[in-house]
Amino acid sequence: MERKDFIAALQQQLEPNIVRHSFAVEACMDGLYDYLESQGRITADEPKKEDWLLAGLIHDCDFGGEFKEEHPQHTRDMLAKYGLEISDTVLNIVKAHAPDLTGYQPKNLAEWSIFCVDSLTGLITAVAYVYPSRKLADVKVSSVLKRFLKEPKFAAGTRRDEVALCEKAEGLNMPIEKFIEVSLTSMQKVSDALEL
Repeated sequence: MERKDFIAALQQQLEPNIVRHSFAVEACMDGLYDYLESQGRITADEPKKEDWLLAGLIHDCDFGGEFKEEHPQHTRDMLAKYGLEISDTVLNIVKAHAPDLTGYQPKNLAEWSIFCVDSLTGLITAVAYVYPSRKLADVKVSSVLKRFLKEPKFAAGTRRDEVALCEKAEGLNMPIEKFIEVSLTSMQKVSDALEL
């Protein structure tokens, strides 16, 4: 099972904006893994990088069609419709993005990453939309940080309290500015897929 197979399933099951969000979270998981690895923080206990990326890509796969009302309880059911399977490791990362719905609390860096970044991608996208160019390439970390910290009504659906937990010592232990920088840079790298 290759990435393209999962993407094909997402495109059949989900609205285009949710597919783009999935690409954004996947890109952020890629960037966060690389950053944490560069800091010597990826231990043998951590899921493999491909698990981080796949979880990011499919974390909202059941947020559409017949499964939407009970998202994210039907990740495996939705994938099975398309003959796709995932490991327990990937499923746990997916569960960790919505602990209030799954009862599964983040335990490792992969799970903390998806939990903290899920909502941030929407804020970064919203910041891009207020630029005349509507391009991620023009977005600055300082703009995202300002709107995150000082303008709570901007992209009000952003779960700022969850994003801010990136600073938690037993979680990612990353300053919010660095977390935003890594996430923004990661999304900029896939701007074509995000149509930004």
